[in-house]
Amino acid sequence: MSTVLTPQSTVAEVQTALAELDDPRMRAVNEKHGDDLGVNLTKLRGLAKALKSNQELAEQLWATGETATRLIAILICKPRVFTLDDLERWLREARTPKVQGWFVNYVVKKSKHLEDLRRMLVEDADPIVASAGWELTAHQVVKAPENLELTNLLDTVEAEMKTAPERLQWAMNNTLAQIGIEHEPLRSRALQIGEDLQVLADYPTPPGCTSPFAPIWINEMVGRKSAS
Repeated sequence: MSTVLTPQSTVAEVQTALAELDDPRMRAVNEKHGDDLGVNLTKLRGLAKALKSNQELAEQLWATGETATRLIAILICKPRVFTLDDLERWLREARTPKVQGWFVNYVVKKSKHLEDLRRMLVEDADPIVASAGWELTAHQVVKAPENLELTNLLDTVEAEMKTAPERLQWAMNNTLAQIGIEHEPLRSRALQIGEDLQVLADYPTPPGCTSPFAPIWINEMVGRKSAS
């Protein structure tokens, strides 16, 4: 019989429910992308919905260090109660791509500390931590460009993206594309940087999806804006 979760459930009960959903084949696929996760995300979200919002339980789940359990923690935590120190600690502990991505999108982007945290992380010596800073930078390119020196960002991307580790490279590439999409005066330079560096130019892209290669991505999104 499957474990039924309620707002009163314990960490052990959450772990049991997740273990019951674990699919070794899914785990094998996800592990190729750096995520030790074997649980269908729709089902995982269903477990979190049953638990409801609970910061205390979220902190206990996070402390397990387990990817699936931490994803539950992110879904049930209260983003606005995190201090700047809390956000930095959780982000430094978020080592797998899915946990980091969810924490950035579902928690940090809802926080009043977003910009302070971005500034702290973007030049971090740890490339995984720095990648979170660059993902937040890409967000700010769209939402709060007045906080950024866009020309300086392009200088950094031009100098460092080609040789950056994979996750940091992806985040820098995201920032490059967003500058090109959102800021017309800098678009030609963003396109030229993408062409010169050729980062992700050969990335296999499924039919109907947009290539992550910055020049293709920028032109595709600008074209869509013009057509709308």
